[in-house]
Amino acid sequence: MARIISNIQRLFTCHVSHHFSFHHNRIMSTNVVSINENNLIDRCIAILKHDGVLAVPTDTIYGLAALVRNEKAVRRIYEIKGRLFTKPLAISVGYVEDLFTWSKPTLTKEQLSTGDLLPGPVTLMFERESLLPSYFNPTVNNVAIRIPNCQFMIELAQRLGEPIALTSANISNEPSSVCIDEFKQLWPYVDLVIDGGLLASNDRRGSTVVDLSEQGYFHIQRQGIDCERIVRYLKEHCQLIEKNIVL
Repeated sequence: MARIISNIQRLFTCHVSHHFSFHHNRIMSTNVVSINENNLIDRCIAILKHDGVLAVPTDTIYGLAALVRNEKAVRRIYEIKGRLFTKPLAISVGYVEDLFTWSKPTLTKEQLSTGDLLPGPVTLMFERESLLPSYFNPTVNNVAIRIPNCQFMIELAQRLGEPIALTSANISNEPSSVCIDEFKQLWPYVDLVIDGGLLASNDRRGSTVVDLSEQGYFHIQRQGIDCERIVRYLKEHCQLIEKNIVL
């Protein structure tokens, strides 16, 4: 019961804060824009190509985004979040084919393209390709890749034609955000906050993270949204064996 009340209070906070502070925020913070703004993708591309960092909606939680191939911008993400530089970032791309450019998938294009995995609330980990810059996640051999089921993020990645570094829009180790008011303290440090309202997922767990780096096996690195469905697809359709890693 307490958990239900807490969730109701959080939803009320997101809705009410967004409703009553909208005009105030537009005056106080000129870097907050609606996801429906005209020419938004063009504006975002221009910002990203000039060392910029965006706060973006996805199909799961709000994220911080920068170009993978911009070392200064990637470093800014870590600094904004207070995140350890040894903790890797995910990348977001626009097409299933992009996975074969930036990683070494153990699934076929057909298995990745059914709509059961991508686009969707899942992050897939494969061995990284050498095209990724050496400063990006230098301590790990794998790379975590997403195609969020979010038209804005898909179009942004497709128009850019290069990978976007992506991580949650929050102070490191703090709860994830499902509306922009929940990470208000970060607004002054990013170049543009894209307001997509209260996200439809309404689920702070974020995407389900699956390690697929070993042929024939999978390991759930993080149980997130749609985890059971994703596991069922990997077992039944892809014929993979779940690998439980004991730490």
